[in-house]
Amino acid sequence: MAPNLRYPVILFDLDGTLLDTLEDIAQSMNRALEQAGFPVHPTDAYRYFVGEGVNVLTSMALPEDRRDEDVVASVMAAFRQDYVRSWDRNTRPYPGVMEMLEELRSLGAVSAILSNKPHIFTLKCVEAFFPGFPFAAVRGQVAGTARKPDPAGALAIAREQGMAPASFAFLGDSATDMMTAVGAGMFPMGALWGFRTREELLEAGARVLVQHPGNLIPLLRAR
Repeated sequence: MAPNLRYPVILFDLDGTLLDTLEDIAQSMNRALEQAGFPVHPTDAYRYFVGEGVNVLTSMALPEDRRDEDVVASVMAAFRQDYVRSWDRNTRPYPGVMEMLEELRSLGAVSAILSNKPHIFTLKCVEAFFPGFPFAAVRGQVAGTARKPDPAGALAIAREQGMAPASFAFLGDSATDMMTAVGAGMFPMGALWGFRTREELLEAGARVLVQHPGNLIPLLRAR
């Protein structure tokens, strides 16, 4: 374990925190919208569509008057079919993330991932961009299970690791992540390089804002 860190276990969000996935998500959803005859959106708009699972992403991308269950299901299916072919075209780890993870490993910290991204794509991303990195847990969204901001997933990871939630820092880029951390009794840290704003992170309960991945470990060091 990491004796010099205040929080020896770090739980990470994925999209907008470890990986910049925005372009691939936006392009896939725009193709699905076009296919169904709906207007598309600039990539930047997707910063506010992602983060709460693919069902919410699809609903947000659709016109307000066309968000009935059948339309959402149809466009979501088209998005999934496209995304499975194109999820890795532009997706990359944010600058400094690989170095941050390696330093955490060298210090003996435990790292894990909790995402609202469908579990199959969460695994694909981790296997492709962090091959061999010893994440203690990688958990994406599975049908029938509560998604963030429900703290159930975070608490399940804590139980699996045999660690008290208070031993965890939770680094994420959205209100959803901060609310999850607060609900689970973990230390909420906001990633400023991600999809959302500093104001959103603070309002949702972030105790610390992290400017760059290279700044995380100094903020975690015991005082």
